[in-house]
Amino acid sequence: MITTTATPDAAQVDAPRGLQLYTGMLQIRAFEEKVNELYTRALMPGLAHLYIGEEAVAVGICEALTREDYITSTHRGHGHCLAKGAQADRMFAELLGKESGYCHGRGGSMHIADPATGNLGANAIVGGSMALATGAAMSSKWLGQGRVVVCFFGEGALGQGVLYEAMNLASLWRLPVVYVCENNLYNEYTHYSETTAGDILARPAAFGIDAVRVDGQDVRAVYAVADEVTRRARAGHGPAFVLCDTYRYRGHHVGDINRTYYRSREEEQEWMTTRDPIARFGQWLTDSGLATRDTLDEIKARVQRNIENAAASAVEAGFPDPSEVLKHLYA
Repeated sequence: MITTTATPDAAQVDAPRGLQLYTGMLQIRAFEEKVNELYTRALMPGLAHLYIGEEAVAVGICEALTREDYITSTHRGHGHCLAKGAQADRMFAELLGKESGYCHGRGGSMHIADPATGNLGANAIVGGSMALATGAAMSSKWLGQGRVVVCFFGEGALGQGVLYEAMNLASLWRLPVVYVCENNLYNEYTHYSETTAGDILARPAAFGIDAVRVDGQDVRAVYAVADEVTRRARAGHGPAFVLCDTYRYRGHHVGDINRTYYRSREEEQEWMTTRDPIARFGQWLTDSGLATRDTLDEIKARVQRNIENAAASAVEAGFPDPSEVLKHLYA
């Protein structure tokens, strides 16, 4: 195993990039809070799995990617989609089943895709996109496109055999794919220590894959690692595995409100108050002289306005015509 040497201080974060990272995390947080509101107002069909608390992972990873690079996502995928360049109004429209959504309202929360920004799709199946991401990386190498593919998945997917089949081939063929494991500690309602044996990083190491663990609540650290492993992948050095320690503030899904039967309120408060990725990075920006508190407040207000407008637009948008119920469906 080759471990990366990236540290938070290795991240080249100047004022423009810093404000971009901060804005990206705020956008995801505001979007997800609005999703929860739409659900509780009975405007959104089905369920959504909120990404609140994990924003630094999606933003830090995607900052190292180009528009042409690919990602695959998960059932908790809104943050990945937004970080890769999706528009909030079309995201909301998709969640509400509207024609103007990315999948014309047919995909909903767990199946959003936007090939124009390199998003090959969210996936409701745990581990369902691992082979897809690896196949996309094989295509990129075969065609000489220079694209890197990032496969996001949660720690619960470590129990899926397809991950190990995919990593085996990715290592043998030195494919430009980065497997990003977001360990938010819980497989739905069970702590991962009850389901996942051994050292997680020993698993990719067994395939000779470059692997690293990073604080998923520190966007600079995530970006530094992502920048290094994507550069290596793009240069032909093969796959990488990034383990991000993070935490979801809300329940497994929007209906999971009373979580005390599987984790304590004290644990939640500890993560929210001392390890919040947005608050931590905002403090670093001001301490480093890269932004003032007034600037950060202005960004937050602007992001909130944009999200409110995007949601309002989606609420007013039209549904698909019933006569097109089978259009765009292939299975």
